[in-house]
Amino acid sequence: MGESVQTLAYGSWPSPIDAALAAAHDGRPEDVGFVGDEVWWTAPRPAEGGRRTLVRRHPDGTEEPVLPAPWNVRSRVIEYGGRPWDALADGTGVTVVFVNFADQRLYALEPGGAEPRPLTPLSPVGGGLRWAEPQLRPERGEVWCVLEEFTGDGPGDVRRVPAAVPLDGSAADDRGAVRELVGERHRFVTGPRVSPDGRRAAWLAWDHPRMPWDGTELVVADIGADGTFEQPRTVAGGAEESVAQVDWAPDGALLFASDRTGWWNLYRDGRPLCTREEEFGGPLWKLGRRWFAPLDNGLVAVVHGRGATALGILDPETGEVVDAAGPWTEFTDTLAAHGERIVAVGASPRSAYEVVELDARTGRARVIGAPHEDAVDPAYYPEPRIRVFTGPDGREIHAHVYPPHHPECTAPDGELPPYVVWAHGGPTSRSPLVLDLEIAYFTSRGIGVAEVNYGGSTGHGREYRNRLRGQWGVVDVEDCAAVALALADEGGADRERLAVRGGSAGGWTAAASLTATDVYACGTIIYPILDLTGWGTGETHDFESQYLETLVGPLAEVPQRYTERSPAEHADRVRAPFLLLQGLDDVICPPAQCERFLDRIAGRGVPHAYIAFEGEGHGFRRAETMVRALEAELSLYAQVFRIDPRGIPTLELTT
Repeated sequence: MGESVQTLAYGSWPSPIDAALAAAHDGRPEDVGFVGDEVWWTAPRPAEGGRRTLVRRHPDGTEEPVLPAPWNVRSRVIEYGGRPWDALADGTGVTVVFVNFADQRLYALEPGGAEPRPLTPLSPVGGGLRWAEPQLRPERGEVWCVLEEFTGDGPGDVRRVPAAVPLDGSAADDRGAVRELVGERHRFVTGPRVSPDGRRAAWLAWDHPRMPWDGTELVVADIGADGTFEQPRTVAGGAEESVAQVDWAPDGALLFASDRTGWWNLYRDGRPLCTREEEFGGPLWKLGRRWFAPLDNGLVAVVHGRGATALGILDPETGEVVDAAGPWTEFTDTLAAHGERIVAVGASPRSAYEVVELDARTGRARVIGAPHEDAVDPAYYPEPRIRVFTGPDGREIHAHVYPPHHPECTAPDGELPPYVVWAHGGPTSRSPLVLDLEIAYFTSRGIGVAEVNYGGSTGHGREYRNRLRGQWGVVDVEDCAAVALALADEGGADRERLAVRGGSAGGWTAAASLTATDVYACGTIIYPILDLTGWGTGETHDFESQYLETLVGPLAEVPQRYTERSPAEHADRVRAPFLLLQGLDDVICPPAQCERFLDRIAGRGVPHAYIAFEGEGHGFRRAETMVRALEAELSLYAQVFRIDPRGIPTLELTT
């Protein structure tokens, strides 16, 4: 370490990673695609009100935002959204279609056009008209996409169908000009994929109470002369088989990712291509996610792995996969191919998410967009460890442990570090092993972080995912506690200075941990679910409105279970100080749940703080919000753990 090393208490190490720096690097490129020979993607702009813009990479490598503020390229279909743009290049330039977040209308920007023009109307009914997965069909003068249409004021008054929007703008004020491509058959649908010969369409569909990772149907239909879908038929999937993605090979074969073996593997016309105990698909939280992309030469680009994901090329003839070489240890569920070029989004513990291009001919991979640049000396980055812990009944628990790390500081002999257990959202999701400056914000100050991919997380097969069925609020809480206590038992963490934190479903796990265990000295609860009965009876949006039927159990059969597990029902059990953070525009986990919880906490002598953010929904996107939230969280730990984080505003706790 050298002579300049200071001995300072954990939590008080001076760090160049402040909250503003962490906020500025929040978010990642998504929705990659080719427009002619160019690569385009959507990108976050935390400093511009949290909007997402569309970025164009010119052949010379320069990047240009396609749409200025306040345009915000983001769909609200199923609230989590879906692919929000498409574009085509011809001799005159590029035609772009995109969904604008503020009004959810579909817009077109054409060559020479000064401003985007609306293609779809506004609707005063409920959540209005929403669109996702637009696909330009210039031969028909249309955009094919998913239509989500509210039919009333309730969150469940909604229908979804594949639809065609005229490119000439005739539907801009006329809902009747939107052509529905097939009759309403299912509650949820993805955008149709059209076969190379233009004669067939394929899409995924599912119905309540299933979530798409429980079971989906792969539907194929013939495309009639009038452009409608005829004789739709289910060719794969079912109540206990999740098809995560469908596409067509260049020769017209049907490619899809199914977990019929317990792992999402690839199939060609129903024949397995590469049977492995790893995932070639994932949970469909947004429409239009892509884990594979067929190449013109018959090979298939794939994002695959077990726990972590790699970018590779699959040979369907041999079943062999050759992975791209490079520093990336994680690739996201966005992928596109053009000729022998493949683009994806990758990251590593030393680099944030970047747009990566893989040349299928040479096997060479390189960063072509959103390149990672070290905002601080990487010596301050955490050094994670991949761990497998043992939980109740001997079950495996996957986790990433980030010990405190600073190039110039060490703690006094005998002092053990405080640790914060991070519970991810979903809960059908996982924490990827990538550089996150929010984690570095804590570890560089001497506070350890442990990300727990508790039972129910993805990346480890269906059996691991199904551990949470009927057990939400039990298995996730037990697994997080097991990791926290194991770290303390190993002598790596201070048993008296453990905290839990999470957002959304992770906020539920954090809150449930404070009511059901005495493991933690405090907790940070971010846009959480707190009342299962309220959430399961109309307090959330349609997509997740029956999620609890599998996570907790059928409400009609086990209503007491909903009451027994809800933190809102057991506020009297909370003894540890906590911070509650909430967006006031959140329709997924509404502020009403926080307010009920706080009413029951009031006067009980538990130190706590509640910060509600105007203009924020489910997932904070504005830089100023993220700064305040991070500093408030650190101040909570400082007060409870009795540390001095230096220069952080003091969070006022009330009782």
